[in-house]
Amino acid sequence: MSDWISFYDFKHSVIYVNARHRDVHYRTIAEDIRAYVPSPTAQVLDYGCGEAASSDLLAAAGSHLTLVEAAPNVRAALAARYAGNPKISVFTPEEAAAQPAGSFDLIVLHSVAQYLTAAELDRLLGIFRRLLKADGMLIIGDIVPPKLAAPAAALALLRFAAANGFFFAAVLGLMRIFVSDYLRLKKTFGLSHYDEAAMLAKLKAAGYAATRATRNIGHNPWRMTFLARPA
Repeated sequence: MSDWISFYDFKHSVIYVNARHRDVHYRTIAEDIRAYVPSPTAQVLDYGCGEAASSDLLAAAGSHLTLVEAAPNVRAALAARYAGNPKISVFTPEEAAAQPAGSFDLIVLHSVAQYLTAAELDRLLGIFRRLLKADGMLIIGDIVPPKLAAPAAALALLRFAAANGFFFAAVLGLMRIFVSDYLRLKKTFGLSHYDEAAMLAKLKAAGYAATRATRNIGHNPWRMTFLARPA
């Protein structure tokens, strides 16, 4: 995971092809997660949030939003961006793990599991179960299935780009991937893939009752989102 954290700690044109891409990407995610916030009094944890450029939308739906980011430069930018919003805190993973049991109504792990080993994900699932309230919910989004992951991701990006006004920039961005550190890291460390049955089994083993959501959070409809509650 440390190599992926280092990669995402710096701006790359292969992550977001331009500012328009970044903005609509994070707005879409924030709006999708916002629909799951259970009440205006909810305590929400967004773990591995990245740049989280639209977290004010998510924070407005609940009582407080805690953003957790391992990459230090990204975390510092988050703290500066939301310094004036009393409903948003920015934590390290260690600070999040140290919170009291039953602190959160909703925990979100979106587009992170693919960068974790199976053991790393199991450890996080254990932490989240302790942090969740008894009636709380864990959302795990953007789970990458084993088959045709790369072609599906490229097609999803192009469709998203066409709908949001950055299609030609997305085409160039896909071309840049082939000479990027992202591809090198992917070849060296790989990404974790799960089919629906495997992810449901992993969540059950970690002490959750889980189902697959009807649609994925974010722009890629070929990936999966799972909704889990402490069993």
